[in-house]
Amino acid sequence: MSETDTARGVTGEDEVVDLCRELIQIDTSNYGDHSGPGERKAAEYVAEKLAEVGLEPKIFESHPGRASTVARIEGEDPSRPALLIHGHTDVVPANADDWTHHPFSGEVADGCVWGRGAVDMKDMDAMTLAVVRDRLRSGRRPPRDIVLAFLADEEAGGTYGARHLVDNHRDLFEGVTEAISEVGGFSFTVSEQRRLYLIQTAEKGMHWMKLTVAGTAGHGSMIHRDNAITELSEAVARLGRHKFPVRVTKTTRAFLDELGDALGTELDPENMEGTLAKLGGIAKLIGATLSNTANPTQLGAGYKVNVIPGEATAHVDGRFLPGYEEEFLADLDRILGPKVRREDVHSDKAVETTFDGELVAAMQSALLAEDPAAKAIPYMLSGGTDAKSFDDLGIRGFGFAPLKLPPELDFAGMFHGVDERVPVDGLKFGVRVLDRFIDAS
Repeated sequence: MSETDTARGVTGEDEVVDLCRELIQIDTSNYGDHSGPGERKAAEYVAEKLAEVGLEPKIFESHPGRASTVARIEGEDPSRPALLIHGHTDVVPANADDWTHHPFSGEVADGCVWGRGAVDMKDMDAMTLAVVRDRLRSGRRPPRDIVLAFLADEEAGGTYGARHLVDNHRDLFEGVTEAISEVGGFSFTVSEQRRLYLIQTAEKGMHWMKLTVAGTAGHGSMIHRDNAITELSEAVARLGRHKFPVRVTKTTRAFLDELGDALGTELDPENMEGTLAKLGGIAKLIGATLSNTANPTQLGAGYKVNVIPGEATAHVDGRFLPGYEEEFLADLDRILGPKVRREDVHSDKAVETTFDGELVAAMQSALLAEDPAAKAIPYMLSGGTDAKSFDDLGIRGFGFAPLKLPPELDFAGMFHGVDERVPVDGLKFGVRVLDRFIDAS
């Protein structure tokens, strides 16, 4: 931003779309094995944007190319506990041939910014940058210290991003007690008189696992009773088709009560099919928070058509509800059976906090000021975020990346999906809400 732009009174709303587009245009695809381009260029971009308005950001590189940027804004009352606003700059890979607009073009079309990361989560990164730059250009300090963290590697579990910083640079988060980040604060339209904004107060834990079955190798033409592929396939099919029991956590109970009140009906968590059908794009997010889940995602075995291999493997994405990890693991072993060896590829805890306190009140008031039909309610995320790492520092995390969405948009389908996009109006709405939120927090 030039001095001329500042003199003209350019605001966060004015530049948030360009910030989002430019972030999307930086390919930060994370394949989980360092084979992607890395996040260094994005970290340098963010650092430059923060330095332009007087901050002194630092870049931390945990592995060549895997870089995160952190900066601290001094608040009016530095004696108060600090707030962390964190986002990740990496994205899952995208195949350009599948997309209407190139996934790394950041093209604006049909009222949306298109591209990989548009909602997960370069939109929030851009909104944060836009708000911070606007406030610092105009000399508006936040009420308390704010730590900004733009992180690598969230899409592969955060080992080279949030986890690296928490384990090796925890001084960066000195005095931080609360945090906001992704997958929360988005709207679900019940009617023109009521829009529910889902605030993430909990997220499932994860067990990404490798399954292995050992058998006897042999000639493909022989009768073979000890075939590793057969044994593994049967076990994976049992797991993939298994319906885990419904378990209602505190967060999900609160969500169902609020949703039922808005819909004018009492919701039975044991009979949610009809209700989920009414939830449109958020049904996928909510349905997966009613039970533990285990989805087979990869299979591997053999090297030649006429050779029976001695080993077969599979990978499974397992997610468990807060308080139900032991039950989940016991169910897995029972379903898979004794011939399947299970080992974790990556695991992390579930987290859950209560929907109360001054920070929640600040979210509610900021949303209501920009949308008179708004009501903030808690919900659980079926996936995971970097909040798991920051929870180890005693930081209470919330998902609050505010977006007012068109009712017809399949928001849940945008995450890791084809034709990911975020409404331009939603970005500008988010800037206004975050600005108010910072003042109220």
